[in-house]
Amino acid sequence: MTRPWWELDQLHLWHPYTQHGEAPPPLPVVRADGAYLYDEDGRAILDAISSWWVTLHGHAHPRIAEAVAAQAGTLEQVIFAGFTHEPAARLAAELSEVLPPGLTRVFFSDDGSTAVEVALKAAIQFWRNRGEKRNLIVALENAYHGDTFGAMSVSAPGVFTQPFGDHLFEVARLPEPSEGDTVAALEQLMEMRGNQLAAVIVEPLLLGAGGMRVWDATVLRTLRERTRNAGVLLIADEVLTGFGRTGPFFACGGAGVEPDVVCLSKGLTGGFLPLGATVFREEIFQAFRSPNRRRTLFHGHSYTANPVACAAARASLELLREPGCEHRRRGIEAAHRHHLPYVAEHARVRHPRVLGTMAAFDVEADGGYLSPIGRELSDFALRNGVLLRPLGDVVYLLPPYCTTPEEIAEVYRVIRRFLEGR
Repeated sequence: MTRPWWELDQLHLWHPYTQHGEAPPPLPVVRADGAYLYDEDGRAILDAISSWWVTLHGHAHPRIAEAVAAQAGTLEQVIFAGFTHEPAARLAAELSEVLPPGLTRVFFSDDGSTAVEVALKAAIQFWRNRGEKRNLIVALENAYHGDTFGAMSVSAPGVFTQPFGDHLFEVARLPEPSEGDTVAALEQLMEMRGNQLAAVIVEPLLLGAGGMRVWDATVLRTLRERTRNAGVLLIADEVLTGFGRTGPFFACGGAGVEPDVVCLSKGLTGGFLPLGATVFREEIFQAFRSPNRRRTLFHGHSYTANPVACAAARASLELLREPGCEHRRRGIEAAHRHHLPYVAEHARVRHPRVLGTMAAFDVEADGGYLSPIGRELSDFALRNGVLLRPLGDVVYLLPPYCTTPEEIAEVYRVIRRFLEGR
């Protein structure tokens, strides 16, 4: 007799961020539609976190699904070294149109971590190609940029990176803006080691996995001014903050900031397929353009600029440009601002905050990221038909743009019931 597929999961799969020695079996999901996931019994689960922040418009959106199907039947894959195709070229041009001015050269990869890797490698080699040895990368405390080695290096030390600390490269760290004077620390660093600085990397306005920490656009603008004056590259990791999550199309654009490099992924394809993009100012690209092959950026992926993923991303961008999408995003923010104050009345709730379609608060509990409160809320919410995945003691909502105010109200009702012990 053939085993049920979810039993095969238990025999063969290794899930991310999962301690298989104590975690319950994963929930089998068989289909999805709009803001909902459905298990094998047909039970609906409201996806309040966009399935790890990737599902922008809702699950199985027909416009993106049609674009994927059409492209898959025409050209599904081709090596991107020495070849090109229309979906990648048009997507690159469309990204350049909506990004802050000057970001014109797109290097495609697979996900957010690889988009960051490309940015870091290019930033260091940019200076080497110009005859300068600048190897020092500067990052914020409490940052998270991914799980590959370069991305871990620029992320904050912690439970994610601790086993690999001896293998990570040196990074200068600045206090994150909600906790310290980031600008003063950067100025001091420039005085001491300015000729070593290659780039500063930040998650603009919202530090994601580091705790959904919101910071001020004024600081971002000042960081841009200081780095520009010092000739240091500014890398904006908009893997989370891009495509309307913080309100404007991009967090940097909304703050009036033009970075030298921007990293994109997560919502880039509307949640349909893996795709990363690292977008550079033209002068960075030109530092690699040479008859000397040693100045090449020797980096690539087998699925770089996969045509089907590019087609999904183009369809998602088209949906984002429609007026109704911005209206729905504003509706989500309004719902957060209406309901979050009621949750914040609870004695254990700290630091309620809203930024665009993201709402978050801290729960007074021990353990930080490993606090059991996150698992307890997640389990409670799932039993009540809602998908939440707190970052330990940090609870956040980041729903798909199709989520209605009534559905968001239901998520807050579930959270309040948990906090009240019901």
